[in-house]
Amino acid sequence: MNAESRALHASAAALCASVLVDSAIEHYRGSFENPAMFAPIGASALGLLFALEALRDARIPRRARDVNHALAIGVGVAGLGFHLYNVLRRPGGARWLNLFYAAPLGAPAALGLAGAIGLAADSIATQDSRSAARIAGLPAGRALCGLTAAGLAGTVAEVGLLHYRGSFQNPFMWLPLGAPPIAALLTAAAALGRPRRERRLTRLWLRLTALLGIAGVAFHAYGISRAMGGWRNWQQNLVDGPPLPAPPSFSALAVAALAGLRLREHDHA
Repeated sequence: MNAESRALHASAAALCASVLVDSAIEHYRGSFENPAMFAPIGASALGLLFALEALRDARIPRRARDVNHALAIGVGVAGLGFHLYNVLRRPGGARWLNLFYAAPLGAPAALGLAGAIGLAADSIATQDSRSAARIAGLPAGRALCGLTAAGLAGTVAEVGLLHYRGSFQNPFMWLPLGAPPIAALLTAAAALGRPRRERRLTRLWLRLTALLGIAGVAFHAYGISRAMGGWRNWQQNLVDGPPLPAPPSFSALAVAALAGLRLREHDHA
């Protein structure tokens, strides 16, 4: 397995882990009112298992891997539809209040991204040369840079919405609206620009974004500790406090984008 494929499997594993914990907490809060609320837990758990096995170079049949990736993408797309319906069916439809407190759109999208990134990792691993690697008919680097740029942009929008709901009461809540949007724009520029160019500035912003994802877990843990009862009351504060599994999505997408940049340096177009 080449370095790019390994990085993509690590990214898919991190995204699946984030979705697994986040959906378990959020759907527990919703009392699993709809049996379909168990689907993202099962799909993300399987996705995490397959990604970790791929990192161990386990010999998993290609058909089983394809089914796993398709399941993650399918459940992610279906979940996005369910969550969008949850927003629109409320009085007022797509108004700020509903976007703040209805089912979040970012979590199911992250599961779909995990499936797509895992599929890309398997595709690249089976192709003979990085310079000839293609995904969905496009040069691999271009396709991955475009996909991760869109993922970063969507994550920024989700975080911006939720931090706005929190009135940016802590100045550090502005940080996800700093480095990640620039990283998304630079990665999109790499997808649209000329191949075989070294993009040091883009790498710098992506690495800052990856570090921000790790730091975000610490900030959210601190936010939980400040709630009534702190970590002693973890059963309530984990559900109602800042979501611990959300920030690593930035790190996962940044890792995938860095792999895409390396492949972009070998693209022909």
